Amino acid sequence: MSQLSRRGVAWVGTVALALAATACAGDRPGAGTDGAITIYGQEPQNPLVPANTPEVGGGKLVNVLWTGLVDYQGVGGAPRNVLAESIESADAQKYTVRIRPGTTFHDGSPVTAASFVDAWNWGAHAPNGAANSSFYADIAGFADVHPTDPDGAGPQKAPAPRASAMSGLRVVDDTTFEATLAAPSAIWPVKLGHLAFMPLPRAFFGGRPDDFGRNPVGNGPVRFVSWAPDVAVKLTRFDGYRLVDRSKVKDVTVRLYQQDSAGYADLLSGNLDFMEQVPVANLAGRKWETDLADRRITFDLPATHMITFPLYDRRFASADLRRAVSLSIDRQLLIDRVFFGHRRPADSFSNPTARGYVAGECRDCRYDPAAAKAALARAGGFTGELPLFYNADSGHKDWMEAVAAQLQQTLGIRARAEAVPTFAALRKLVTDRKMTGGHRSGWRADYPDVELWLGPNYTTSGAGNDSGYSNPRVDALYREGVRSRDIDAAHARFAEAGRLLSDDQPTVPVFYAMQQSGYSPRIARAGLTPVGELDLATVELR
Repeated sequence: MSQLSRRGVAWVGTVALALAATACAGDRPGAGTDGAITIYGQEPQNPLVPANTPEVGGGKLVNVLWTGLVDYQGVGGAPRNVLAESIESADAQKYTVRIRPGTTFHDGSPVTAASFVDAWNWGAHAPNGAANSSFYADIAGFADVHPTDPDGAGPQKAPAPRASAMSGLRVVDDTTFEATLAAPSAIWPVKLGHLAFMPLPRAFFGGRPDDFGRNPVGNGPVRFVSWAPDVAVKLTRFDGYRLVDRSKVKDVTVRLYQQDSAGYADLLSGNLDFMEQVPVANLAGRKWETDLADRRITFDLPATHMITFPLYDRRFASADLRRAVSLSIDRQLLIDRVFFGHRRPADSFSNPTARGYVAGECRDCRYDPAAAKAALARAGGFTGELPLFYNADSGHKDWMEAVAAQLQQTLGIRARAEAVPTFAALRKLVTDRKMTGGHRSGWRADYPDVELWLGPNYTTSGAGNDSGYSNPRVDALYREGVRSRDIDAAHARFAEAGRLLSDDQPTVPVFYAMQQSGYSPRIARAGLTPVGELDLATVELR
């Protein structure tokens, strides 16, 4: 199986930057006109608005309902233009973006420069509460629409925004807009494939965002048909789509499972056509290989799985406590016994697929029982029970129970793994700041740079900062990095921030993901996107 991508070919340039157009409607090969498939999914946390979709259940849907300015060439690959015709800058601060003319949203309305500018301004405006708002922080005027909350999640309220739109965005004409950043940034164009930067139609701005998100109108290769919560989302090919990654199948049902074992049973019985990750239990004795024969894919996923603690709870405020947890985990033993070797021990707060990754960055991501006990003593011990929460719909039970057992054995802590029924339910507990213990967390790279790991997860206002971690020096180094005209210089700043993360141990990285996917006999050929999702542009049915 080839691991093809709907996310592209090349990025060139540094300060003087131009992303060359790589394809147009006339270039695309013919596609099939019939066929339907059913794929594995999870209930999204929120209604489907790109700027407010911070997790993979909803992200899988947004990624096919929308098409952005750029996509990426393989795991860790550079951007290529898709909806963008060109992205140019003479100084890495003022960017001129030209989009392809003649494309439309699923309701027939045109995709214009204003579709991007208005969407980004909405996502950045603090009163809208968009989960991905921090992705716009590079743009001049962001602080005016999204003022800093003086005490983060504390009782003080953030000041009212001084403006409703960022000064750094300007529509030039229907197909051109300018984005002026607060400071030069060589990395900014790399970020533009993230779903936070998708366009929105005029219809979005005329009503309630949640109503739109339950019946979304995108501009991607498939359009929305229906959504039965906790049952299925139905999609169909958008026949007006004019870009290269046109879906080869007509109808797609994303079935929303609460247990991965039920999904695997459906895969084996022919009631499911694609499952991104087969249950861990079926890796034992290479059973999944026997079950699926040549209908399987092994894929190095750009994702890291971690244990995250609520630092807003005083019981978890000590870095030494978190360090003790990290030093208590025998990662290789866990991988061998639970995943049967199908993962890799994590040693960094980013991921090896990211440009700028530093091996061994997390100094205490190692098994050292004596050091773990010493760290726990410095933390003053831990009183009471330590729950470790995980979502039951994606096969995390075994490894979370293994972590709990290792903590009990090494530290004598009364740790236990506790299931939350769905990923959406787990995420609601996290975003509502109602966590009462550690929880399974994971981060998957939507674009291939270490900046995506540091900024969202470990800066004070980062969109993925579930713990409430804050270190002003980390924030400052991150800002220096993103405001660098040179990517190598940016990565040097990020690496310095990583050394501070190792001092603070804000999360406990456990393993790097490897994906074992399966598909039904109905699929003759298919490939995966760089984030391990089924690439609808490659699917061919028998």
